[in-house]
Amino acid sequence: MKRLFALTMLTVAMLTASAQTARQEIEKNPWLAGSNYLDYDRQLPDFRYTKAPKGYEPFYLTHYGRHGSRWLIGKDDYQRVIRPLRKAREQGKLTREGEETLRRLELFNKTTYKRLGDLTTVGERQHHGIGKRLAEHFPEIFLAKDVAIDARSTTVNRCILSMIAECEELMAANPTAHIHNDVSDALQYYLNQDREGRVKENADKGRRVENEFRKAHTHPERITAVLFSDTQWAKDSLETDRLMRHLFEVAINMQSHDDAPDLLHLFTNDEIYDMWRIQNVGWYQNYGASPYTGSIMPFSQLNLMENIIHTADTCVALGKTQATLRFGHEVCVLPLACLMELDSCGIVVEDMEKLDQHWRNYKIFPMGCNIQLIFYKPKKGEGDILVKALLNEREAALPVTPVSYPYYRWRDLRAYWDQKLRQFKGQ
Repeated sequence: MKRLFALTMLTVAMLTASAQTARQEIEKNPWLAGSNYLDYDRQLPDFRYTKAPKGYEPFYLTHYGRHGSRWLIGKDDYQRVIRPLRKAREQGKLTREGEETLRRLELFNKTTYKRLGDLTTVGERQHHGIGKRLAEHFPEIFLAKDVAIDARSTTVNRCILSMIAECEELMAANPTAHIHNDVSDALQYYLNQDREGRVKENADKGRRVENEFRKAHTHPERITAVLFSDTQWAKDSLETDRLMRHLFEVAINMQSHDDAPDLLHLFTNDEIYDMWRIQNVGWYQNYGASPYTGSIMPFSQLNLMENIIHTADTCVALGKTQATLRFGHEVCVLPLACLMELDSCGIVVEDMEKLDQHWRNYKIFPMGCNIQLIFYKPKKGEGDILVKALLNEREAALPVTPVSYPYYRWRDLRAYWDQKLRQFKGQ
């Protein structure tokens, strides 16, 4: 583990040497503070990929992707902001800004009727783009005559619709493709694995750290004065710290909709940064390799990781051109990226005040986030099978020695991951 930690730290140093700080990135693009609400299309890479080693060509792609942008999912997510503002209006305690904020929320709330958790048009567009680029970037696979594409989704509508959007683009690009779609509870054990055993037990330890950080970094005083004419009444009658966080959640998720009202202007740069840091710490504790949870939260995706490995083994052995696509949720993509140790995702950080210097959730799991492994074989004769990883369509480092970055021997990577999973299961 010491060797691995040193390797991870070296990777982080290389990747962040000339990069901006999280605060600078968020000030430049405040929507990044949305964490898992970030619109995928707001942070697309330049798509300049490293050429494969001479004599190699891609023949298999395996993937796990999250659904696209959605309405907020909780039945009370919008009302828990509207209710306290209505209460204040009834008692004449809203400022002009508070009145306008409530007006905008009430108007938007009408669009949420029976829509909670649904895929939005923004989300559908994200997956059409991803599907189109799969065909453009890997024509050897997706434009091959009669290519077999196995696409599977969790039973949640937004995931199914995301799968359909990508598959529509793949079929449009290659009408000869044989696409098999599957949706079933029988697939849930690896597409959307429940927490169990030690992972579930350790979750409470992380929540304590998360709660402490949240209390220390929530400062509702200024925004309370913006919304309420009587700040003492608001402090006595409402939970202003919770209201601030809930309002921010609604405001930052407006990027999931076309022509949505702008509420982010209510927050200062410092407040936006603080709201993001709270979420960053929370997601790290619940799904990252936090030392406060024994670094085992990523193992919540053990079944998914094993499915990826074993399916790849079968497809590599067959040697045929094909693809495996899986569609699910950010609570799978995030820990999976940490478990795979893509780039700095699996880093262990003890000081939560410095977490944002090493680990930024918006780089891992925006709406539509995905992990792709592309397998390469020699065009002629025998040789090692190579693999390249993409995290949100960016080339990513893997935790073994590369043949030439970002290409690695599959047998080396497989052996590393297999040992890691065996060690966890044997503890």
